Amino acid sequence: MMILNSSTMKKTKNKLLKDAAFVNGKEVKGKKTFEVINPATLKPITVMADLSPKEIEKAIDSAYTAWRKWKDTPIERRSNILQTWYQLIVDHTDELAEIMTLESGKPLRESKIEVNYGGSFINWFAQEAYRTYGDQIPFPQQGKKILTIKQPVGVAAAITPWNFPLAMVTRKVAPALAAGCSVVLKPASQTPLTAIAIAHLAKQAGLPDGIFNVITSKDASGVGTLLSTSTKIRKLSFTGSTMVGKTLMEQAASTVKKISLELGGNAPFIVFDDADLDAAVKGAIAAKFRNTGQTCVAVNRFLVQESIFDAFAEKIKQKVQQLQVGNGLKKGVDVGPLINQSGLQKVIEHVEDAVEKGATILTGGKAMKGLFYEPTVLTDVPLTAKLAKEETFGPVVSLFRFKTEEEGIDLANHTEFGLAAYFYSENIKRCWRVAEALEAGMVGINEGAISTAVAPFGGIKESGLGREGSKYGIDEYMELKYLCFGL
Repeated sequence: MMILNSSTMKKTKNKLLKDAAFVNGKEVKGKKTFEVINPATLKPITVMADLSPKEIEKAIDSAYTAWRKWKDTPIERRSNILQTWYQLIVDHTDELAEIMTLESGKPLRESKIEVNYGGSFINWFAQEAYRTYGDQIPFPQQGKKILTIKQPVGVAAAITPWNFPLAMVTRKVAPALAAGCSVVLKPASQTPLTAIAIAHLAKQAGLPDGIFNVITSKDASGVGTLLSTSTKIRKLSFTGSTMVGKTLMEQAASTVKKISLELGGNAPFIVFDDADLDAAVKGAIAAKFRNTGQTCVAVNRFLVQESIFDAFAEKIKQKVQQLQVGNGLKKGVDVGPLINQSGLQKVIEHVEDAVEKGATILTGGKAMKGLFYEPTVLTDVPLTAKLAKEETFGPVVSLFRFKTEEEGIDLANHTEFGLAAYFYSENIKRCWRVAEALEAGMVGINEGAISTAVAPFGGIKESGLGREGSKYGIDEYMELKYLCFGL
């Protein structure tokens, strides 16, 4: 396994790298601060404002005041601002990608892809703003007309994770702004810098003050409680763990908020005996190792049919051994660090547990210096292993055997989660059968990369509620109103 070292970086001249929260169109320093750490070097990038509850309340108030004008802003104006914002993000791809890699550790190549991917949500919803259609409903008798219209729900709170510091923000904020809502965003404390950078670009694009506020704090629980119980906030969107999502859902019930949750996953990747193995391996690498395996749709369990198990294991081992590990700012790096020590420790524990219970390490299997972990392949992982039940969130391929199609489907569905699932087969009839049988909100069929702004992203079971992206995403930020006219 190869690690690419990087010398200590010189202080960046990136003008989009800020050290203050962004409230009502202005930078807010706060009385307290916390350090933002580069996970590749374990050195601080900068300090960030650690806002107090009182300061966060001011952000909510400014969002509420600004919303009362924004909701009546013509669609053309809202759409034009979003389009300008999108173009500014594209124009600043290099600066944004550098910030993203510094704070999240992902390879610079992946960060640039995320800038494009995250920007695509703004571009998409700038257009969807024009298509928030209502209906005329025929009344059974004479004397009445029935209409439905859609209206912005109000102030929206968004809580985003560290693994996609730009795309998770735009996937929530863009539809909210397009619908006519204002936003209070709480990015993860590990990665607040990208969110603040694009908020400054939104102001540059002409977004009125108070419409998009970015609050920063180390007190994730306290801020979550404040946002989920505030009477001025009418919508809450959260991406993160199922445990935290359930807590926010309970708290939001106190004011009966509109809520959407994108929670944990335990994604299966099924390889049937009629699959194109080379294509399956290529899809597996894409679906597993993006962002060092730290994505909610990353494959957690590789279920491989018995007759091709050894051949697939050998092919994926060879590909994994070619992956280069190191600081994401270095050219040629495929796999960056884990986000923090607890993330690394979880990977270590999962691999050790699997080996103790009978799994075999084909390659990798060791922690490296700092927060890096060797890209790993484990074979014959038992169903009792933690890897089979818990989301590992790391660069580990865990291979399980199955015999029949029915067994493969049962194993895939044997989890409380239902976010993403993948499978490979060249049999079109099997493709339809399996796609319909898998209990997941999203299914990749002979495809390992499924995320796009034009498709609905979201899960079932304990993986969440609601959908982001696509024509359905803007509905999460609107209320349907029924109008009955007596004639």
